[in-house]
Amino acid sequence: MPSDGAFMLVGDNGRVVEWSASAEEAFGWSRQEAVGRHIGELVREGDGAAGMAALRASAVGLAVRPVLTDSALVWEVHAADGIDCGWTPAVLEALAGCSPMIFHVLDRELRIVRTSGACGRERERPDALLGGLFPDAYDLAAPEEEDAVARRVLATGRPALDRIVRTRPPGGSGPRHYSVSYIRLEDARRDVMGLIVLALDVTDRMQAMQRLEILEAVRGSVGEHLDVIAVCEALIDAVVPAFCGIAVVEVIEDVVRGDTPPLAPVDGDVPLLRAAFRGVVSAHPVGGVSRLPDGTPFARVLADLRPRLVPVDHDSPWMSADPARAAAIEQSAVHSLIVAPLALRGRAMGVVSFYRHGTEERFEERDIALTADVCAHAALCLDNARRFTRERTIAATMKRRLLPQQPRATSAVDLARLHIPGPGGGGAWSDVIELAGARTALVLGDVAGRGVATATTMGQLRTVIQSLAALDLEPDEMMARLSDTAARLAAERAALPAGDSLHAEPLTAGCLIAVYDALEQRCTIVRAGLSDPYAVYPGGRAAVVAVPEGPVLAGGGHAPFPATTVELPEGSVLALGNEDLLAPSGQVRSLLTEAAPDQSLDQVCDSIAYALRDRRETEKILLLARAKAFPADRVLVLPLPAESRAAPLARAATRRQLAAWDIGEEDAFTAELIVSELVGNAIRHGAPPLRLRLVLDRHLTCEVSDAAECAPHLKHARTIDEDGRGLFIIASLADAWGTRYNGDGKTVWAQRCPS
Repeated sequence: MPSDGAFMLVGDNGRVVEWSASAEEAFGWSRQEAVGRHIGELVREGDGAAGMAALRASAVGLAVRPVLTDSALVWEVHAADGIDCGWTPAVLEALAGCSPMIFHVLDRELRIVRTSGACGRERERPDALLGGLFPDAYDLAAPEEEDAVARRVLATGRPALDRIVRTRPPGGSGPRHYSVSYIRLEDARRDVMGLIVLALDVTDRMQAMQRLEILEAVRGSVGEHLDVIAVCEALIDAVVPAFCGIAVVEVIEDVVRGDTPPLAPVDGDVPLLRAAFRGVVSAHPVGGVSRLPDGTPFARVLADLRPRLVPVDHDSPWMSADPARAAAIEQSAVHSLIVAPLALRGRAMGVVSFYRHGTEERFEERDIALTADVCAHAALCLDNARRFTRERTIAATMKRRLLPQQPRATSAVDLARLHIPGPGGGGAWSDVIELAGARTALVLGDVAGRGVATATTMGQLRTVIQSLAALDLEPDEMMARLSDTAARLAAERAALPAGDSLHAEPLTAGCLIAVYDALEQRCTIVRAGLSDPYAVYPGGRAAVVAVPEGPVLAGGGHAPFPATTVELPEGSVLALGNEDLLAPSGQVRSLLTEAAPDQSLDQVCDSIAYALRDRRETEKILLLARAKAFPADRVLVLPLPAESRAAPLARAATRRQLAAWDIGEEDAFTAELIVSELVGNAIRHGAPPLRLRLVLDRHLTCEVSDAAECAPHLKHARTIDEDGRGLFIIASLADAWGTRYNGDGKTVWAQRCPS
């Protein structure tokens, strides 16, 4: 029960434990209504306001003192005439005795008149603070700001709570952080008497929060990159200046190339690349390669993979082992250093040096744990980037081996290719395939994705194109069969185990095939998914070659691939490109149109490459072909009758023409025999009209056309058979032979390179 004259007993949670008759009379609440309620509610509501007003009017103050009961510490509140509760030492001492906070009482001039402790430069002598101005009594980081806040609380009465202030006691181990609250102090008549300042040391909490913030910054930024150098730079950005003023990341050179890092201890001859640096003076240039001298903490870290706090003293023996680094440390006024390894599963990838200099506080032993956590996460990200680099290198190497070399000009077209690799590689390719009869196939393909799987798929599709071209199929049929192959490859992916990363990666590819016939000066084009080609004609006229779009390769369904045949006169330039290179708003079209007629295509490609120097986000490929007219004196066309005398006529014409072309006697005899067999087969199995055509290019091509669509079939005749050896003889004598079909029938051809 409260003592005589006491109004109430209040628990440490602010709720009423006991309520006296005097309190009932003063505040208007019965005992049943008051007990268990918060004291703040009772003095703000109902008749309590009138009771408080009456108390204030009679100059009655309230005194509070602690009372120890059997179960807990409670606060006794009673009326005390003439007691200045704001200045009562007993109240201050009681509050100070049960709270971790430091209490200060300030007068209206912000002078300290009461204190329960000190947290500034007079930390060991609290009484020395009495009489001094509060902002001046502590080494505050912003004394003017705190003075303004305190005076604002005095003027308005609105408290300022939980303000974090920073102090740096001279000679101390480092700055301290306090949570400071300002509350205006009034007497019973509501006259302003000063301020109560409550300060709580939160240095450990702030340091823990700072460590968490640094770790979050490292985890949030370092892992975003898949490039070794970018990972190192992100690590530097996360720790400077939040944790230290200078930092250096040195990575073993093999790691930058994607190779497997060495096991610890690392040999002293292993070169390290200075990957990232932030600071004042660098001992070695960023990007430079050097070896760590023996007898230095940096070399020791790569030997045992343990971070260490290193004293920086000019008399330290390791300083003389690395003069360049020692000079940079001296010029930067470094006074504290932590060296930590970048290591994963016992393999060393590099070393990170954290320096503090100038007015920064010195590192402590507990900072080593933070650097170990930071470097452990950075090492994991660095290993991911290394693996990605290795895979990208393998993919780029594979693609380089699978791609053709720079295309050379043919008798039908002049050629140039522009290839701009994207990050991580890609699946774009181009091919130029010489066909029989002064024809050239221009192929442009693009497999979506990056990496080894994409490069492999690109190589498979390119091989299929080469094989189909050897069959001399029409472009639309060639595209349809290529799509069938792509569909089978996609089905193989889908059949992989669910855990295989390639299982969920769809196969998407586009292709464009253009076959240019130099004798007819016509081009047949078919496309699957890629954009329309662009043509610049003699005289400067330019236009998009509208080609109906077929489905993407392996796109499903059985939609056809319609082909378009266009005239392509001598001097015309045909451009095939992937991505958006040939978009109407792009620069490529303008550069193609503005190019001079006599300008080489390689120069045009150079101009386009310069214009696209900032657009390397994806792989880009452009194939340019300038049409040429085939020399008329290199072609013989002879209509033949559909009867037996056609063979001697063809042999005689062939003999005369090869003599005019100065073909050797042996080659002429072989060509004459091939022509005889081709004509004989056409008479026996074909249909009129018949035509013989000889074309002299790098190869001598012999062609016989007829109106029949039946396919010739190679047979191995028996010894007693009198016929059936025609195609067998042709296949034996020719370097290559084949059949192509058109709307008027078929053409059987054979090629042989003259000696």
